[in-house]
Amino acid sequence: MKHFPIFLAVEGRPIVVSGGGEAALAKLRLLMKTEARLTVIAAEPIAQIAALAAEGKLTLIRRTQQPGDATGAALFYAANDDPVEDGRGTALAQTDGALTNWVDNLEKSQFITPAIVDRDPVTVAIGTEGAAPVLARAIKADLEERLPASLGILARVGKAFRAAADALPMGQRRRAFWSDYYFRAGPQTLESKGEDGLDDALGTLLAQHLRQSDQPGRVTFVGAGPGDPELLTLKARRALHEADVVIHDRLVTPQILELARREATLIAAGKKGFGPSMAQAQIDALIVEHALAGAHV
Repeated sequence: MKHFPIFLAVEGRPIVVSGGGEAALAKLRLLMKTEARLTVIAAEPIAQIAALAAEGKLTLIRRTQQPGDATGAALFYAANDDPVEDGRGTALAQTDGALTNWVDNLEKSQFITPAIVDRDPVTVAIGTEGAAPVLARAIKADLEERLPASLGILARVGKAFRAAADALPMGQRRRAFWSDYYFRAGPQTLESKGEDGLDDALGTLLAQHLRQSDQPGRVTFVGAGPGDPELLTLKARRALHEADVVIHDRLVTPQILELARREATLIAAGKKGFGPSMAQAQIDALIVEHALAGAHV
């Protein structure tokens, strides 16, 4: 990856946009979904941008960009549709210490803005490093259809309940509770009782899970085939995603191991002629050890 995907905290922080035309307006429509403090620098802004300023949604500075305008800014966008002015503004903002994006100029940008699927607080970001914007838009359109608008409601209510859910021990039992909420109890309650019923549903669900004893460990054997992750069955993918411990031989490719949870323990237990090896008895003992500890192996 040439660009590392991150989510930047911008609440209450300034973001500066240089430009007052359609390119700047398009960027502002996205930025206004955040809780950042927006400033637009433009000598002759179009009417829509001026109207946003009049409504108090941003600060409008009616002049060209000057040194110091981007000091303290979390992000800076050059969106003048003028390569000379965008180049000048980008240089000034970098001198001011801001991370800069020159709209539609990947090589001159220090960061890029991905295609976004917004189900606040659930956000999906899609990037192709500028290689295939059409593909990014197609993926976005597909996800927009797949992810229901109610997803954000479930996540927002669930977030407020996280402290209460900490009564469950960290690990498998807590994951089971949240899976039960997001994929069964939550959607069912939202459909039958609406958002107002979610708090009671969470309380009832937590009480049920607190009464349950620790689940025994279990072992799932997954055949990795020739090493192509696309040839794995859906059940195999789900097992890898849910596993606490993944014990694998040397024939399992890195692409398949990428399907495991980041928190999972990965243990290489392969055999190699005239090289480091683990006896089958050791592998069996390792599987039993982790399963007896309650892990999904």
